[in-house]
Amino acid sequence: MRRRPLGAAAIAVILTAASAVAAAGSGPSSPAAPAPAAGPAARAPAKSVRARDLGIPFDGTPGPLNAITDVAGIEVGHSTIIRDDKGRDGAKTAVRTGVTAIYPRGAASDDLVFAGWAPLNGNGELTGTTWVKESGFLEGPVMFTNTHSVGVVHDAVIEWRVRSGKADASGYYWSLPVVGETWDGWLNDTNGFHVKRENVFEALSTAAGGAVKEGSVGGGTGNVCYEFKGGIGTSSRRLPAAAGGYTVGVIVQCNCGLRPQLTIAGVPVGREITGGAIRQDEYGSILILIGTDAPLLPHQLERLARRAPMGLARTGSVSMNGSGDLILAFSTANPHAAAPEWVASLKMLPNDRMNRLFEATVHATEEAIVNALVAGETMSGIDNRTVLGMPEGRVVEILRKYNRIPAGPP
Repeated sequence: MRRRPLGAAAIAVILTAASAVAAAGSGPSSPAAPAPAAGPAARAPAKSVRARDLGIPFDGTPGPLNAITDVAGIEVGHSTIIRDDKGRDGAKTAVRTGVTAIYPRGAASDDLVFAGWAPLNGNGELTGTTWVKESGFLEGPVMFTNTHSVGVVHDAVIEWRVRSGKADASGYYWSLPVVGETWDGWLNDTNGFHVKRENVFEALSTAAGGAVKEGSVGGGTGNVCYEFKGGIGTSSRRLPAAAGGYTVGVIVQCNCGLRPQLTIAGVPVGREITGGAIRQDEYGSILILIGTDAPLLPHQLERLARRAPMGLARTGSVSMNGSGDLILAFSTANPHAAAPEWVASLKMLPNDRMNRLFEATVHATEEAIVNALVAGETMSGIDNRTVLGMPEGRVVEILRKYNRIPAGPP
């Protein structure tokens, strides 16, 4: 579905309608009234400290924000749900989940972007990618949520766009949203279906450029990464002018890995920190979204997506059977390439000049994952489970032990 830019009035109408449904509480599909706020251990507020602040060394040069929003036009929004609530059986339960929205060209644009995707291990879901593969285009936002909320997020994105846009040239409202998931059931009452359409609307309407909140926010709220608290992380790399000056940004929803696998800056950190481990086998996932302003065509973006797992591997993951590791890449270059009114004139970076982009993708993916770990704080959840935040001081000590950080304050 081709859509018009979303105005403030349309946003207000949609959010007001959603609020009215929530207040009315009529029918089984109505959102539950908000429960009392959860305690401090459950809240796990997003931290401002990032991996580089600890002195952790990474390859490559980041953009000013060291975030996917360093690529001009990209906007990110979150809806975070952290509360203690009543489950379907009336017993007390814990809600630790949410939704994240990423607009390739910002919420005000209806211009499609070239895209390509690549699954590393397919034990997961990323809707809409059949058409991305077939058409070479990504239309609308990319959404992250939990495994059992893919359907409601998918439907809510369509509703959002129908309410705020108009039919396409053929007179139809038609949309295939891209929605990815990771399983957050270790901390979240994932079978309580707590994500509602107003959470999707919130993520969509609050998306903005600038700094991106990391850790226990949005779709990553209840995620566990290398058996520490995980979630949302982001990073970017800017190529030198001689290589085109392009920017590559990455955002991850990190819910994968076993503790002994965790590697930071080439150091086996997970083998040194054994306390608080919770798993014997891996059954998490990771979503990796790559944005760039380099003029790449769909087949080249698929090639770029295939490099992200190398950044994942640098943090220790081996992508086990139970892990759904899915990657999507898009380019904000070549505006209006999908416009049907004319034959598009395109720019394409030669394949021989892609090596620096491959390298940037690997490095930004690695750092985004470590940023998610650093941002994560200890969180309690369902069934009295607790997942520890990665102990930053201990990590610094270990990196000094292996001579990866100089002695003294970082």
